[in-house]
Amino acid sequence: MASFRAGCYVHIVMEPMVPELVAAATGRARSVGFDLSCEPAVGGLLAVLAAHLPGGSRILELGTGAGVGTAWLVSGLLPRTDVTVTTVEHDPQTAQLAAQGSWPGFTDLRRGDALDVLREGGGFDLIFADAPGGKHEGLDLTIAALNPRGLLVVDDMTPVPQWPAELRGRQAEVRRALLASPLLTSVELTCGSGVIVCARRT
Repeated sequence: MASFRAGCYVHIVMEPMVPELVAAATGRARSVGFDLSCEPAVGGLLAVLAAHLPGGSRILELGTGAGVGTAWLVSGLLPRTDVTVTTVEHDPQTAQLAAQGSWPGFTDLRRGDALDVLREGGGFDLIFADAPGGKHEGLDLTIAALNPRGLLVVDDMTPVPQWPAELRGRQAEVRRALLASPLLTSVELTCGSGVIVCARRT
């Protein structure tokens, strides 16, 4: 939202409305001290991208966490039921936490390795990469899993001082690979923890 006042350009940032599923998932995360959930600005972006998908599309989330990102994706789709959402979490305790949510039937929560899901084959129209698997490791598999014109959202692309040198190095490698890939058209956004959004070239 923007307005003009006395010749000055004023930019007003409004937080996205928090859907019921997102509020519930956020509450579960807070109850156990899980602080790695999808931020509202990124979640709002995911909801918009999900809502834009045509019927029959497939969404993949790498790194369910407590289910906050999943909740944003699902909330962007409802009341539609013609798009499938698959989400995978490696950590069994975190996966169990996400499974406590009330998810619609088109949501497939899996516990396992993200790379195994990517190797199953089949294309996706929207992938949210928010876990080491499929991002720091196996990024080529993630890109290959995108359908033509499919969208890839990669989270945590803005380094923070607290990160160890190894993590900063991996993040820099992912950034370079995404922005330089001839298979993708990519843009960096500053929302949340920093995201890179990519479209798979035809």
